[in-house]
Parts: sequence; structure tokens; C-alpha cells
Amino acid sequence: MDEEYDVIVLGTGLTECILSGLLSVDGKKVLHMDRNNYYGGESASLNLTQLYSKFRPGQSPPEDLGKDRDWNIDLIPKFMMANGEIVKFLTYTDVTKYLEFKQISGSFVFRGGKIAKVPTTETEALSSPLMGIFEKRRMKKFLTWVQGYKDEDPNTHQGLNVDKDDMKAVYAKFGLDAGTQDFIGHAMALHLDDSYLTQPARDTCEKIRLYAASVLRYGKSPYIYPLYGLGDLPQAFARLSAVYGGTYMLDKPVSELVYDDSGKVTAVKAGDETVRAKKVICDPSYATNKTRKIGSVVRAICLLTHPIPNTGDIDSVQIVLPQNQIGRKHDVYVACVSSAHNVCAKDYYMAIVSTIVETDNPEKEIEAGLNLLGPIHDKFVSVSPLEVPENDGTADQVFISRSYDATSHFETVCEDVHDLWRRITGEPLVLKKRTEEEGATA
Repeated sequence: MDEEYDVIVLGTGLTECILSGLLSVDGKKVLHMDRNNYYGGESASLNLTQLYSKFRPGQSPPEDLGKDRDWNIDLIPKFMMANGEIVKFLTYTDVTKYLEFKQISGSFVFRGGKIAKVPTTETEALSSPLMGIFEKRRMKKFLTWVQGYKDEDPNTHQGLNVDKDDMKAVYAKFGLDAGTQDFIGHAMALHLDDSYLTQPARDTCEKIRLYAASVLRYGKSPYIYPLYGLGDLPQAFARLSAVYGGTYMLDKPVSELVYDDSGKVTAVKAGDETVRAKKVICDPSYATNKTRKIGSVVRAICLLTHPIPNTGDIDSVQIVLPQNQIGRKHDVYVACVSSAHNVCAKDYYMAIVSTIVETDNPEKEIEAGLNLLGPIHDKFVSVSPLEVPENDGTADQVFISRSYDATSHFETVCEDVHDLWRRITGEPLVLKKRTEEEGATA
């Protein structure tokens, strides 16, 4: 191949496909390659046969599970916040025309050994079983303050400054107890740990507003999910890239990255072909010498024949088990979808339980989440490394994404996309809905 590309993207995980689509829309000449013969990489959706060959080589799926075509099983399940950043990516690029979404029916939190729906409005706070009557009033005042806070109007501040006061001070001001702080910080603001308590309150307040606004958009819960699983997301962005001139090659055994004397990447070798490029974007598996492992994620894909108990028999749910409630340093996440989302056979449910590994017995660490599921029909457990790039990529022009974390939502993936875009282009990624004229030029 004599052609030179602006960017070669390696791996068809969601992060890489979003960037491939955005860079193609931005007018860049993009070549996208993957060693696999399917889209999605680590974030693929598998049918039954693929699932069993990955986790139990040589074993065929039992007949009672139905046909391959009935199953689209996410390896890394994540829900979308209805007003969140991932939806902005979808609407900005018009990728929504390739996808159909369904709401997730409930968002729950584990507290005091039980699960309960996360209250998102003042009214819900008053009826929530998570709090006593006086704590409910305090929670209502807190939510009212978060929603009403306006920088330009000191009357809405109640003596607090969200850029100077940390969340510990905010919680203290409203007298909220530790359990209430847990579900606000972890199930609404979706923080990964308690370090947010000593950070300025603005970020947490904005995340709570996003959560509440996402609930208002559809009711019931803040989350939506694509029919047929997340595997269609990378493909949708791949289609977008192709519309704008991007080239895709699956089943390409990428062997090495080629550098010039100054250490900058100049090409990618795949078999006996060498393709030139000014920049390379890849997932950690394509540049293992430039990444470091910062931990591991344990995930259990559980097939159920019933909805998760104590959720009101709903067809889908997210449950967050905050670290403090289960004596851990990291939260445990449960994401459950069902045949209503076209991801499993009729009358089946699929729950995935995940967390960051802290001990040498990973499966034991997700026990609190597994115990919420009731009888488990079948279970597939995996442990994946959490890898991050050693450098920002500006020196060698190799830009590496982060591994997918244990969270059951897309907010951290979107942060990585924004971070990569800034490193690649030197500018912040600004998303705005394109006009019909702009869309029609494709």
C-alpha cells in the first residue's frame, strides 16, 4: 500500500470507533484495522456459540438456551445516561439513525443489606425507604439546593461556594448521614470512590443534575440501552466513518508499529503489508510496551430465568453497591437486561456483576452482587487487566486508550474519548448537533 493516512486506528472497541467516526467527520483520512474478524474488541457482543467458545472451549451451548440468533451478550455491559456524554456523541454524529434504544426500568442502590430505588426528585426522596422522616427532609433540601444553585444569584448559594467548598462541607451543611452520602456520591453522581468528598462540590453537583435530568427525560431511570446489545455501537460509528471516507479492515494481523529515527510512528505492519500514517490510535493490546497495568476488573456474566428479586419484577435494572456498604475500597456494579432488549432468548435475563479486584480471590469479591440475583442458571467469570498509557502520545504520535473499567455506565469511556481527542488534536472536543445541511454533505 503506497497510500499515507492521517490516522490509523487499531482495534474496534467503542472508544476507538467513536474516535474513528469523529476524526472522519472532521475531514481526516482514516484507516481502521482489527486483528479480530468482528467489531467491538473488548466491548463486543457475542452470540451463544461465541460465548461458550470464549469461556468454555470445546463445549456446546445447552439446547434449553435457544438459538444463537436470540443472544447478543455484552462482554462489558454499560448503560447510557439519557442526557449523558455518550448520547451527545450519538446525536452529534447522527449515529442514532443506525440504532434503536430502550429504557432501563430502574436504578437501585444497596444500603443496609437491602436494595432500594435511588431517589432522584424531592418527591421520591420523601417516599424512599432509604431514609427516615427527618433525613428525607434534609435530602429534599439538599436536592432543591443542587437544582436551584445559580452562580450569578447568591440567594441560591445558602452560604456555600461550589468551587471552593468540598462535598464533605456540603453534606455537613445539610446534615446528611453517611448512608445517604453513599448513594448520592456513588449511585447518583457515579463517583468511583470516596476521593470526591475532598474535591470542590461543583463536579458532584453537575453529576447529580445530569442524573436527575436524565431521569426526567424518560422517567423510571436515567439509563437507556441499545436493542441487540452494545456490539452495535462500534459498528454504528464504523458506518459513520465509512460514510465520511474511512476505510475498515477486519481480520488484519497487525504485527508491529514502525518508527523513524526521532521515535515518531510512521507506519503499521500487518502481515506482508506496511501502511504509512502520521498518527496511530489503539487500544492497550496493540502497544503493550507503552502501557502499564493499574489493576484488574472481575466480571461475571450470569444467565437468569427470572427478574432480579426485590426490584418489582422489572425487565432491566442497574444496582450500585457502594464500597462502604460492603466493606470494600471499590463499588460493585450489577447491570441486568432481558429478552425485552433483544439480547437473550424469551423469558431469560442477563445480569453482569463487576468490580475492581482487591484480593487474590476475585470471584469472592463480587459475592455481594451475585447474592442479589437469586438462583443463577449459568455463570461465566473473567478477570481482565486494567491498563493505561505510560505517556500522552504527543512525542511518538501513538495515542492509546484506557481499558474499560468496572462501571456499568459510559461516563468514564466518554472522559477517555475527550482526553484522547485533546491529546490527538491539541484542542478540546466540542460537540454540537450538526445541521441537516452538514449531515447531508456525507
